[in-house]
Amino acid sequence: MSGPPKIVLASQNEGKCREFARILDSFRVLSLSEFPAIDFPEEGGDYLENARVKAATAAREIGLPAVADDSGLEVEFLDGAPGPYSARLGGPGLDDRGRLDILLDLLKHAPAPRHARFFCAAACVWPDGRVEESQGVCRGEILFEPQGDKGFGYDPVFRAEGESRAMAELSVEEKDALSHRGKAFRALADRIRAAVPTT
Repeated sequence: MSGPPKIVLASQNEGKCREFARILDSFRVLSLSEFPAIDFPEEGGDYLENARVKAATAAREIGLPAVADDSGLEVEFLDGAPGPYSARLGGPGLDDRGRLDILLDLLKHAPAPRHARFFCAAACVWPDGRVEESQGVCRGEILFEPQGDKGFGYDPVFRAEGESRAMAELSVEEKDALSHRGKAFRALADRIRAAVPTT
């Protein structure tokens, strides 16, 4: 037997790989850590373009369909910043806590509710050039202090609409159900299954 179809998630983030593998459970999801290092182009200011270029690079180098995503936090008071540059807020070398501190400092004069949203664009590119794309949004607000120790990035200061807890206080399953990435991955998984029947 040949086994389930293989697909590469263009990331070495094992948590993200497990999340996508749960969603696309009829495929064997591989992470970049299973392949030689790939040089990806520098990311720009467009989520979908970043995801598409990264997926296309991985598909070309590995020879398997590849999925990539790009996401960011968009804060209303900051006119949508940090957006696609969320992971680079404050420059290289900062950890998650350092970026959180910068964000909270930028918002020190912003009144509640400090509306924001997480946005994710995802793309799947096949070696023959076919492309499927999706996106997901999670709306909410920025808290005044970090809460919880789960998740990563800005999760401790983001509370989704309808929730009483910060993202960093939610279980993995709860976060998957309402997160921007979970929504984008589920929509993309539906398109991938339609393009590559497994039965």
